[in-house]
Amino acid sequence: MNSIERLESEVRGYCRDFPAMFDRAQGAWLYDEQGNAWLDFFAGAGALNYGHNPAPLKQALLDYLARDGVAHSLDMFSVAKREFLERFQRVILAPRGLEYKVQFTGPTGTNAVEAALKLARKVTGREHILSFTNSFHGMTLGSLAVTGNGFKRRGAGVSLHDVTPMPFDGYLGRDVNTLDYLEAVLDDEGSGVDKPAAVILETVQAEGGVNVAGFEWLKRLAALLKRHGVLLIVDDIQVGCGRTGPFFSFEPAGLKPDIVCLSKSLSGYGVPLAVVLMKPEHDVWAPGEHNGTFRGHNPAFVTAAAALQFWENDALARDTARKAGHVASRLKDLLNHTGMAAAWRGRGLIQGLAFEDAALAGRIAAACVERKLIIETAGVQNDVLKLLPSLTIRDAELDQGLDIIQTCVRDVLDRKARAAA
Repeated sequence: MNSIERLESEVRGYCRDFPAMFDRAQGAWLYDEQGNAWLDFFAGAGALNYGHNPAPLKQALLDYLARDGVAHSLDMFSVAKREFLERFQRVILAPRGLEYKVQFTGPTGTNAVEAALKLARKVTGREHILSFTNSFHGMTLGSLAVTGNGFKRRGAGVSLHDVTPMPFDGYLGRDVNTLDYLEAVLDDEGSGVDKPAAVILETVQAEGGVNVAGFEWLKRLAALLKRHGVLLIVDDIQVGCGRTGPFFSFEPAGLKPDIVCLSKSLSGYGVPLAVVLMKPEHDVWAPGEHNGTFRGHNPAFVTAAAALQFWENDALARDTARKAGHVASRLKDLLNHTGMAAAWRGRGLIQGLAFEDAALAGRIAAACVERKLIIETAGVQNDVLKLLPSLTIRDAELDQGLDIIQTCVRDVLDRKARAAA
């Protein structure tokens, strides 16, 4: 037992799946204390879309620290904040025709979700929120209330209320449009569901099992909510910042949500940063009404501003789409050649294999880790092998990881067949 195992709480999780003492990292690779290289198909749960220690971001941060740039400033004015906001407006918002105000909420994604829920309730004067089955929005109480995962919800230790879950796209099967039910609930005063302040949505449910909402479903949802005066909150914490190809995952559906939550890869460097984007008419906060000590995290502003160089043109989005097509092709070929009872899911560079035998996903992930490929499972039953490589991963590295997955899938299936014989 090492000192971390002895001293850290039993709540630790990822270290149980990836049993190495990591020391340094670069690009798509992590290196343990013994110098072994581990290929990363996890990318910090989506916090490292540009890989580990991307050189331009690292240099910008080192330069800022070397000149004694302000590290902490609450929500006071700072040069680093100004430069990030101006560049975010110029590179991201203006070209997409998005007129959002930016709220710095605290360091993590769940801080953004909590602020978004509070804001929606304040704007509308209504308390109720609609969420979706298999959703995941964070681990604080408000975020847990809109999360579908029963294991996570039970960890709250108290009742979670003022939220009603609705069936996500595909939850009731391919032939059922779940928005028919949501529309009936909103239209019918006898539904027993109070008119909500907002609906909170992930366009791709990452932790929920790589469940992908169709573009037409998203468009109809947005139109339905607008008709009823219900705000749309998009949680783009894990699948934003280019994970699905465009910067925002909702862009291809033509959505302009009332409120957007961003975190994870917003800083581009694994440095904590979270924001809420809101339409200007929804910026009804009184000064200090929602605050937090670590809103003014200037090192994150520095790396986030530097990361926007990836979005000065559409090269990264196009390259992500190309890589995504390659990954999808290889995974589908693997399914076809093995004949295993599984289904492909995904958008952009978040993809997965959903297994009918839920245990197989965990066994394959464990076999990958034995070959020093860092990969995780997703879904309430951990039945989905989830691929989340960095967007900047080299083609050869991507294929190296896919080769390991292919080998492990075949090995695990062979072992299962032999055990059944």
